[in-house]
Amino acid sequence: MTTTTLEAALPRERRRRIRPSGGADRAYRVVLRLAGAAVLLLMLMVGAFLFDKAATALRLAGWDFVTTQDWEPDSGNFGIAAVLTGTILIAGVAIGIAVPLATGMALYVSEYAPGRLRRVLIGLIDLMAAVPSVVYGLWGFAFLQGQVVGLARWLSTWFGWIPFLRVTGSDPRDPLATETVYTSSTFIAGIVVAMMVAPVICSIMREAFSQAPIGEREGAYALGATRWGMIRSVVLPFGRGGMIGGTMLGLGRALGETIAVYLIISPVFVIQPHILQNGANSVSALIALRYGEAGPVALSALMAAGVALFLMTLVVNFGAGIVVSRSRSGAESEA
Repeated sequence: MTTTTLEAALPRERRRRIRPSGGADRAYRVVLRLAGAAVLLLMLMVGAFLFDKAATALRLAGWDFVTTQDWEPDSGNFGIAAVLTGTILIAGVAIGIAVPLATGMALYVSEYAPGRLRRVLIGLIDLMAAVPSVVYGLWGFAFLQGQVVGLARWLSTWFGWIPFLRVTGSDPRDPLATETVYTSSTFIAGIVVAMMVAPVICSIMREAFSQAPIGEREGAYALGATRWGMIRSVVLPFGRGGMIGGTMLGLGRALGETIAVYLIISPVFVIQPHILQNGANSVSALIALRYGEAGPVALSALMAAGVALFLMTLVVNFGAGIVVSRSRSGAESEA
């Protein structure tokens, strides 16, 4: 008689679902559901407000609002093509710098640093995340910009054959060429934003790495793995969800950063794909720059730009949620 036949012959006991006793758990579930509903309602209210205020500009510009580079709302010629491209480029530079830096910091703090130094580094990283953005902006404008010009010139000299690293209107090999062409650029703004988002990304990655199971760590060592081999086969696969979530959270902040970018860039209303060259713009910096002097139509146009930034941030966050849900921490560790 096979195992399947034996299992079929045995009487099956009906399992009863044990419900938690008392009303504390029910109240807790109700509070959590209300909190989730309140967050969703608040987000919908913000979106409805922005769409209501932007309706005039959207009706006036139509689909040209997405493809027009100029920003002249009073004459009816305005769009977000230039500022939206600048926003994506600044955020891309920031994430390209911040993610490797944050990953290295997180791995060192969680896997290599001794106990006392680890506590000091955690405190410093958390302190960096709490520094106001205007401080980063002043630091980037007064100090970093002058120090990075040489690096920007070197990059344009040796890697100018790459389209986005090319600088037009200047010969990088001419030692007497003006350096102002390399200031107030997307590259400098991206570095400053990277310094702002790296601590946030690092904190999330560090928490994910530190929760890797001890059993799997010891199993990797028992199989002869080195420390880096253990990190590569256990810690990194386990923390994949945290890495993706931290990166997307940093990207969301980079897309919406305002003051630091506003203090550094030289606003231009033309698509500027050359990240080392003077002139850049972003949606949030545009709103900060033009909000105080905006008339009714211009204010509606700024609200429409805010709608675009709001939708882009939602897409990034929802995409991050989908990716994280499909790659949960620890689901695919190789040890």
